[in-house]
Amino acid sequence: MNTSGKELIKEGERLDSLQRNGYEILQHPGRFCFGMDAVLLSAFAGVKPGENVLDLCTGTGVLPILLEAKTKGGHFTGLEIQEESADMAKRSVLYNHLEEKIDIICGDLREAEAYFAAASFDVITCNPPYMKAGKGMKNPNDALSIARHEVCATLEDVLKCAAKFLKFGGRFYMVHKPERLAEILKKMSEAGLEPKNLRLVYPYSDREPNMILVEGRRGGKSGMRIMKPLIIYDENGNYAGEVAQIYGAEEPKPESGTEVGLGN
Repeated sequence: MNTSGKELIKEGERLDSLQRNGYEILQHPGRFCFGMDAVLLSAFAGVKPGENVLDLCTGTGVLPILLEAKTKGGHFTGLEIQEESADMAKRSVLYNHLEEKIDIICGDLREAEAYFAAASFDVITCNPPYMKAGKGMKNPNDALSIARHEVCATLEDVLKCAAKFLKFGGRFYMVHKPERLAEILKKMSEAGLEPKNLRLVYPYSDREPNMILVEGRRGGKSGMRIMKPLIIYDENGNYAGEVAQIYGAEEPKPESGTEVGLGN
């Protein structure tokens, strides 16, 4: 690591390898660290050459960095409300010399018109807080609570923002929890993001799903495809089929410090 790279790392932070193009990402164990949901979303999201991409609730910027590595998208932007996470994302972009391809903005998605023009993105992705405010155990750590609970942005806020800043025909990709599926599909349609593709993610073939991946189309016609299930582990506890390919030599491994699941 060169001197300038060392200067980008603050006390208590670590560098995790993304195993793509030699990229690494700054994370802090006391804050929200990306998990399997972010990696699966990066594999699910389709980005065409030259497209302009926005990632809402970007956290430490893992989605923009992975999508830049995996696709030929033109430019990537991450929007994050927490200053500390946005700062880490910005420093990860600098560390990987991606400042010409990725912008990180610290701001509230509910006030995104201050940063972006309407209908200015081809693709929008989001790994949002999964829990409604007041539901479940609220983490005493404010950073983790904001990342996991709808404290600063609700599902409706996310969908409204995506609909406003997507071009007509643009695609929205999100990972979420299956227990909110009915609500998600209803509210996506109401927001003008017609659900087009849905994939359920199962930890094992004989278990219930613990994640969903959904694609919506801005102004799309009704009609949704249910994709084949995505199974994480085989009967021996090893990555199964497609996930073995996703978590191959070119993907970030949980052993690098990330949790296998919905973030940590």
